[in-house]
Amino acid sequence: MNNQSKGVQNSGANIDVKDYLFKVLAYWKLFLVTIIICLIVAKFMNGYLQKKFSLDTVISVKEENNPLFSTGTNIAFNWGGSSDELETVKVILQSRSHNEIVVKRLNFYIQYLQDGKFRLEDKYGYTPFIVNLNTTKPQLLNKLIKIEFKSNTTFELSFDFNDSGNNAVINYETNRVSSLPSSESNFAKEYSVNELIETPFFSFKIKQIAPFNIGEQFFIKFASFDGTVGANKAVSVSTITNAASMLRLRKDGVNKKRLEDYLNATVKVLDSVKQIQKIEYAVKTRAYIDTLFKEEELKLIKLEKELGEYREKNNIFDLSTQGTEIFGEAISIEKEKQQLLSYRDYLINLKSYLKSNNKYNRDNLVPASLQIEDLKIAELINNLVTKSSFRESLRNLVKDNHPDVIQVSREIEIVKNNLLENIFSLEQVNSNRLRKLNANLNKYQSKKKKLPKKEQGLLSYQRDYELSEANYNYLKQKKYEAGTAIAANVSDVKIIDTAKDLGQGPNYPIPSFNYLVAIMLGGILPLFYIIIREILDNKIHTAEEIQNNYSIPVLGVVGNNAGNNNLAVFERPKSSVAESFRALRSNIQFLFKDASNKDSKTLILTSSVSGEGKTMISINMATVFALSGKKTVLLGLDLRKPKIYDDFNLPNDIGIVNYLIKQKTLDEVITPTKIPNLDLILSGPIPPNPSELLLGNAADEMIEQLKKDYDYVIIDTPPVGLVSDALELFKHSDAVIYVVRQNYTERGMMRMIDDKYKNKEVANISYVLNDFSIKNKYGYGYGYGYGYGYGYGYGKYGYGYHENEESTSFMSRVFNIFKPKK
Repeated sequence: MNNQSKGVQNSGANIDVKDYLFKVLAYWKLFLVTIIICLIVAKFMNGYLQKKFSLDTVISVKEENNPLFSTGTNIAFNWGGSSDELETVKVILQSRSHNEIVVKRLNFYIQYLQDGKFRLEDKYGYTPFIVNLNTTKPQLLNKLIKIEFKSNTTFELSFDFNDSGNNAVINYETNRVSSLPSSESNFAKEYSVNELIETPFFSFKIKQIAPFNIGEQFFIKFASFDGTVGANKAVSVSTITNAASMLRLRKDGVNKKRLEDYLNATVKVLDSVKQIQKIEYAVKTRAYIDTLFKEEELKLIKLEKELGEYREKNNIFDLSTQGTEIFGEAISIEKEKQQLLSYRDYLINLKSYLKSNNKYNRDNLVPASLQIEDLKIAELINNLVTKSSFRESLRNLVKDNHPDVIQVSREIEIVKNNLLENIFSLEQVNSNRLRKLNANLNKYQSKKKKLPKKEQGLLSYQRDYELSEANYNYLKQKKYEAGTAIAANVSDVKIIDTAKDLGQGPNYPIPSFNYLVAIMLGGILPLFYIIIREILDNKIHTAEEIQNNYSIPVLGVVGNNAGNNNLAVFERPKSSVAESFRALRSNIQFLFKDASNKDSKTLILTSSVSGEGKTMISINMATVFALSGKKTVLLGLDLRKPKIYDDFNLPNDIGIVNYLIKQKTLDEVITPTKIPNLDLILSGPIPPNPSELLLGNAADEMIEQLKKDYDYVIIDTPPVGLVSDALELFKHSDAVIYVVRQNYTERGMMRMIDDKYKNKEVANISYVLNDFSIKNKYGYGYGYGYGYGYGYGYGKYGYGYHENEESTSFMSRVFNIFKPKK
């Protein structure tokens, strides 16, 4: 049974997974209770937490051109596609100005509320009425106004004024907040539907859209306009993967109807804004052409009149053949020169505008009355305007030192420089062409001087009229093109999928997820409790634990004694506890120094501290020897805290102490018991010097005499962890039983006796694990003897050597609730 080498070898053994599994499973009631509590909390939170929903809409943002026009015409040069189109749209959708338009269009600053189970619920879109607000009048700000239906067409409107007498009101037309005094504490009045409710604090009508439920109550509140805009700006805009021109707009909130209306409205506002932006250049160009057209029309009428008057006055109506030929050459040159001059003026104005501005928009661009011949100019202008618009949208969201604004500004500067370089190149080309045309016109002037004076005058009038008529027809054509471009505008924004309430469940809280988390927490929290308890626990729990960590061998285990006293073997001989002591009786034969010797055997029982059950073990070991027909005596040598007398219902007046101080003889202190073959020597009165008495010669003589008179001498000694008396008595022993109690004895307490065993200061000693239960959370059985797993509880043993009190603190009772049954 030598376990020394094994104990040393296994001192650092690996964790027994099976053992820990059984420990965890032993807490199944704690797991069950914790999971149930967590599920109850999850159910409550699922009902208590504000439900949040998510709706989305999908749109396509793609440049759509009218096939009747091309980027080469002056009124449509900005129709080319833009690489920043999607980014511009994203910024617009999240800009404050855009969302202000949406909030105003939907009157979202009017809140419709109703009492719910835990809070006021948003009932927008689910009320049987709507509020038609007079936005030019002040409205009571952030005050709950109760509406209670009194009949199918009437309702009572009521609210409480502020205690201070000053009430904030807001004018949504000007977005100004002011204060109005009130002399009353509350307001209550009955109104009819569609009746104008006019007070200094509000002005609106209640329009009925569904039947009223008499007695039902709602609340309305006029919120801050800026606050409402800020709360609704959080529209998530993302590009759809593998669909570069498509955007998904998503919004989260507590009211699906509100989300639906807001998303659809924001797309409509975006569509109208983009349409206006798309045709604004055409509109501006048409207005500019209209001005030129009227001027040219008046000029043409004047020239026609002057030409007619000249013909009649000079009696010349047609040019000669030579004059007609000269006129034909000159008119084509003059038309081309006029176009080049107009184009030159446009380039000069455009260059001046680019150099004198750092923000570029279509309102400030100077329209050209002639066709732009270089398509590169049209492309650069459109790119410049788009990037400038994108930068201004970014500035509404971030500061100028933001990296995105800095990057766009750099790109704008690059485009601007490229545009100026192209303008310079076009000016050079234009100048060369004008020089050639002027040279040809000089030839025309020379030929013209050869004609008669009257014909020269007619030629000049007819040339001016022809040029004006050509310009008039050109402007007329451009006016028609601009009008057609406006009328035939194609939207860049197309709705692929509108936002719609299809019965979507909330995305927060998610009941199934919360229940899953509750189950996980219900399992994890007890595990933390078990781990912490294991870390803080320093008790002995299993025989394997003793065997793996100590050198002294384990003799056996004794189950829990559920009886009223310690006479378990005698009073319940068929119990499992009795069987465990019979097993110990058999095993202890291997512990005696010379088991074959028929001489008397002395068995000493000790423990680390009081309360570990050494007295109970002593009584029952003496009983099993006595019942086997061996003459046995049980000595109570725990002179400081005697206990044996109580189990035999005897007074402790006379005992070993009386013998040791020579008051009584040995025969006088020996007491027969009701158990056959078992005599008892009590400790007697508690002496002031127990150690001196036990170490004296009288004690040695007494034990030697008892060995002669009895087959077995069982000695119940004091705990070795508290006093040294027991160690001095070991010299009389043939075997020593060191009692360890499950869930009671601390690991460090056994180290002292184990060290003495390893140093061979103590021999023939074994551990007995007392109060063992197989159902305990710390073990799954041990193969020593019989009888483990007997109910639960610790019998009547208290803790400590000097006190015999059981802990009844509140925390002990709470933790005992979660202790698994043994």
